[in-house]
Amino acid sequence: MKILHIPAKSTADPKLSESALNALPAKLGAVTTIQHLHELDKVISQLKEAVKGGQVLGCNVDTAKQIADKVDAFLFIGSGEFHPIAVALETGKKVFKWNPLTQKLSVVKDEDIEKYKKRRNAALARFLSSNKIGILVSVKHGQNRIDKALELAAKKDKEYYIFAFDTLNPSDLENFLFIECWVNTACPRIADEKVSIINISELP
Repeated sequence: MKILHIPAKSTADPKLSESALNALPAKLGAVTTIQHLHELDKVISQLKEAVKGGQVLGCNVDTAKQIADKVDAFLFIGSGEFHPIAVALETGKKVFKWNPLTQKLSVVKDEDIEKYKKRRNAALARFLSSNKIGILVSVKHGQNRIDKALELAAKKDKEYYIFAFDTLNPSDLENFLFIECWVNTACPRIADEKVSIINISELP
């Protein structure tokens, strides 16, 4: 199968408004998604003591973690909640969100972080108490983690079954009633709402 990469850059102007600039703390770490990465320097030029983090993924916020000790908070440029919550969880820092599309500044709420933690803890408890585990492996380029799946299955502390998929509809998992808990090795968003699914990175 041939893979064609097509750049998908946002055309929205990420420039911060005066009111947003006045509401932000001085020492900020600036991070964003691939859609706005080409405009990140424009935002940084508006900030007095900003440290450039760069691109973050839902499954990897290492660029934020690497500069966490140099900043008081983070500024995420983009839309959605998944990426900024991941930054907040992994760094323990306050995260501001600037949406270039709506031109609105907001902040990741403590209750949103707690909601995510509760879901994660419930999923972990389910995994620990389950014996028959389904391991989800994506065949998509960039998401395939078959090595992690095989590593987990090799522990043999539970009954592991590996399921490969291209596009996953979570409701399809209900066809495998013998599986007590699912471990996701693909995009972490798959585990967002279902307590029966835990990301492999969240296992002890």
